Amino acid sequence: MQNLVKENNMLSGFFIFFLFHASLLGAGVLGFQHIIYKTTGNDAWISVLIMGLSLHIIIRMIFKMLGNPAKDIIDLHRILFGKIAGNAISLVLVGYYFLIALTVFRGYIEIIQIWMFPDLKAWVLALILVCAIYYAVSGGFRVIAGYCFFGFFFSSLLPLLLYFNIQYGHLYNVMPMFNHSMKEMVTSFKYTGIMFMGFETILLYFPFIKQPEKSEKWAHFGLLICIIKYVILIFVTLMYFSQGLLKHTYWPTLVMVKVIEFSLIARVEFVFICIWLMLIIPVLCLAVWSCTRIIKRVTNLKPTWSLYVILIAIFSASLPFNDRVKIEWLGRNVVELGFYFIYAYIPLLFILYLIRSLFSQRRIATIQPEH
Repeated sequence: MQNLVKENNMLSGFFIFFLFHASLLGAGVLGFQHIIYKTTGNDAWISVLIMGLSLHIIIRMIFKMLGNPAKDIIDLHRILFGKIAGNAISLVLVGYYFLIALTVFRGYIEIIQIWMFPDLKAWVLALILVCAIYYAVSGGFRVIAGYCFFGFFFSSLLPLLLYFNIQYGHLYNVMPMFNHSMKEMVTSFKYTGIMFMGFETILLYFPFIKQPEKSEKWAHFGLLICIIKYVILIFVTLMYFSQGLLKHTYWPTLVMVKVIEFSLIARVEFVFICIWLMLIIPVLCLAVWSCTRIIKRVTNLKPTWSLYVILIAIFSASLPFNDRVKIEWLGRNVVELGFYFIYAYIPLLFILYLIRSLFSQRRIATIQPEH
């Protein structure tokens, strides 16, 4: 299938590293420890490590399926299920990426309301975020990649800040280790997925990468860096918090940052939340851009109009989630949906792709003339 992406809109292969890194380090960093601790306790870091490493297999599947002849998941759907059914399935994915954007969108607004501006209305913050997303997405995919590039350097501040918490941590808080069954570990994967959701956008921006078949190493490297950061963060969190306290702390990362004080800055967590916006924006932009990309490829609707519709929908859908219970319900269900998409749907596509490739090779072999 012909690649319809113009040369001047494409990126060098190493940019996959920044795109992967940005899509994996979002709002989940600020509170994932509390979620996965409920199921695996002190072994939470093992759960993070196993799930992170398992995603390398998923990435290998994606790179194997895309590139020839399918350029993205829309082409893949059409090849495997036919044009009509394939387009219908692709349109369903608009809802999936929309839910990812909505979850991150509303989660970050909640953090700003609780930690910085308790009296500020949610719709005001939502409107500001919507304008920021529109500015980035309307600039095109290369602009979004630029945000991902700078987000990598902002996220590098987190390991430096953890130095202060290590001083107050106790290694015996992590003990005992390896005291959870494999069933409990697998159960926790559904909740661990909040950290790793978002990289699936590669299924749409794959055609925008120059020579993607040679760029797989950058995707694995970006994932590896994120795994290391997550494991360090969860391990330091387990050292810093007692078992009882972590169960009732919704945003452990922000609580740890709150300990830091400088002579000119008393509330470091305020600065940290504002800086983290540079990592939230790429996640939101990639998800929203994926929605517009699918709509454009399936319906030929201009991205400008679909962008308006999607942003209005996100703004409107975020307002009913006006308390912690509703927001937590949204996050829990979207994370579970993402778990099945990554670990069930993508492997299913891969199996169907292998079956089709096998039959195609046999058909070619039977029609070749004898010498």
